Order: sequence, then structure tokens, then C-alpha cells
Amino acid sequence: MWRSVASNALTFFVVAVFLIAGVVIWGSQTYEAEGPLEAPICLQIARGSNMWAVSEQLGEDGAITSPTIFRIGAQYSDRASQLKAGSFLVPEAASMEQILDIVTRGGANTCGTEVVYRIGVTRTLVEVREVDPADGNYRQVVQFDPAEEEPPEAYSSVKQESDTQYRLAVAEGVTSWQVVQALNGLDTLEADVEDVPAEGTLAPDSYAFAPGDEVAAILAEMERRQARILDAAWENRDDGLPYADKQEALIMASIIEKETALAEERRQVASVFVNRLERGMRLQTDPTVIYGITEGQGVLGRGLRQSELRAATDWNTYVIDGLPRTPIANPGRAAIEAALDPASTDYVFFVADGTGGHAFAATLDEHNRNVARWREIEAERAAAAGE
Repeated sequence: MWRSVASNALTFFVVAVFLIAGVVIWGSQTYEAEGPLEAPICLQIARGSNMWAVSEQLGEDGAITSPTIFRIGAQYSDRASQLKAGSFLVPEAASMEQILDIVTRGGANTCGTEVVYRIGVTRTLVEVREVDPADGNYRQVVQFDPAEEEPPEAYSSVKQESDTQYRLAVAEGVTSWQVVQALNGLDTLEADVEDVPAEGTLAPDSYAFAPGDEVAAILAEMERRQARILDAAWENRDDGLPYADKQEALIMASIIEKETALAEERRQVASVFVNRLERGMRLQTDPTVIYGITEGQGVLGRGLRQSELRAATDWNTYVIDGLPRTPIANPGRAAIEAALDPASTDYVFFVADGTGGHAFAATLDEHNRNVARWREIEAERAAAAGE
């Protein structure tokens, strides 16, 4: 009798093991399989929410087949406590595994409405954008210049929505004064600052923020990013560059940033200025003259006068030897890396070529020919404009 009971118990145990194993395999396959969504959705997760509430919402939205399996997957992968607040685009047929990655990673797959403040060299633009769930791409709703026009209704409306996301997009080549003026002028930030960070120390980049954040906190993050970028580029710099320290490399990077907007030219422009320094030639670059006039406070808005080219300032490289006293703008990562990894050339001259780029030269005769060609282009454009 006992032998029969033991045999039946063993049989039951084996069957139970196989059943459990089957359930585990089925659950794993369900967790990793394509989901039931037939079209993308925008999933909104409030601050303080939890994985239970999110899984139930996903079930109601038809994004997952089993909230329970979703929660087990979150626990098993140790991500149940890593839920991010925000609005997230859940793509068509996304698996539970993919959705969990989206809602715990954050910073990507965002959706809904976004307000972007584009801080540029000449002005700051405000842009309202919305994600099209059909393809996950942003569509511009409206763009305006707050210094010249009243905010449109679309902007005022989205500011009332709790799930609106906010971002700064800071362009390469802006000055620290321009950044501070722009941030102080935003109606979504608080605690204006008076002290302007040192020129060159703010990283042109994209910064997410929340309404009510303080200007000083954002400036501090910009400084941290720029310091990390400069440190990394300095560690990987070419040997034998004519910089005494990282600050001189940052000054050079700011000049490169203001001299060209073409990514493919930055290392060539860097080579020109490095060659000039090594040969004891003056840099003779117009942006340093402009900075000596404005000291970064605004845009000159006109051409340079001969008297200004001859006027001595701490930045005018037509007059002073070597590098200016400080950077003349906030350079981006690419300009910093170009300053510390210039192209290997014999170039010591460059001039505009009429295409948005520059013609480079190793000799004065070649440079004079390039200048003559540029003058012809200028004359042709002036004649065409007068017709």
C-alpha cells in the first residue's frame, strides 16, 4: 500500500514539475513574443506610479495580453523599481519585454507634446511639437520668437497640460552671456541669475527640464557636461600640440567653432591655426575681433571696420600674438575634439569659397588666388542682387 502511495506521489510530483516548467516556458514565450497592439500608443506614467498600475493600464490599452506576466517579468529582471515618469511611445506589436525596457530606461521613445527652447547665436525660438503615433516622429505645431511676438494659443495651451515635456536646445557658438539672457527670459524657469559663467564652460547640447527648475541648476549641468567633454578630449589629444593646458585648447576650440559650421572642415581649420601658432604667425581671425568689441554681449550685426581690425584688445588676434585671453564662445564637442586632434596639413591660410565652406592654402600665392576668386564671387552676387 505504502509503495503504491509513494509511486502515485512521485508521479504527481513529476507531472507537477512538468506543468510548472510548461507554465514557465509559456510565460517566457508570451513575455518575449510580439504584442497585440495594432497601432502605436502614447503611454502616460504619472510621478509616483507603480508597476502594478502601469501593467493594468497596458492591459486596458490592449498593449499586453497579461498584466501578471508583465509584472513577473519586471520582478525577474530586477526592474520593478526602475519605472520612469513621463509619456512614452509604445510601438505597434511591441513585446512585454520591449515595453518594460521603454518604461524603465527613460529618455527615449518619448511621445506627447514637447516644448523646445532653441537658444541660438542671434535669437531664441520657442517650438511646440507633437509626436505622431503613426510613426513616432515629432511634428512642429508652432514656432515663434518670444522677443518679437506674443505667445500663440498653442503654446499657452500646452503649458497647462501636466504631461508636456520641456527641453533646451543650445546651439554651438553661443556665448555664456547669451545663454544666461535666454534662460533668464524663459517663463518656465525660476530664480534668474546675474553672474555669467566663464566663457566656453557651457556645453551646447540638449537639456530636459521641468517647469519651476532654477536657472542656476541648468547652468551647473551645462558646466559639468563641458568639463567632462574637455577632460575626455584632453586625455586623447595628439602629441606635441602648442597648448599649455586645457584652457588654451578650449580657447582654440571656440575659434574653430566660430570660423566654420561644416563638420568636415573643423579639423582642417584647426590645422591652420595650429600651424600658425607653431610658426609664430598671428592667428588673424575676424571672430576674435568681434568678441573684443562685444565681449560676447549680443551680436555685432555689421561688418568690421579697418579701425577695429587695428584696435588692440585682449582678443584681437590681428594685433596680439598667440591665443586670445579667453574663449570667444561656447564650443561644441566636435570643435573641442578638432582642436585636440587637428588634421595633418601644411595649410596656414583659408578664405570663403562661395559654397558655405573654405578654400585652404599652404602658400601666400595660392591664398591670394583663392581670395581673388572669392572677390569675383562677391561681385557676381552683388550684380545679381542689383538686377
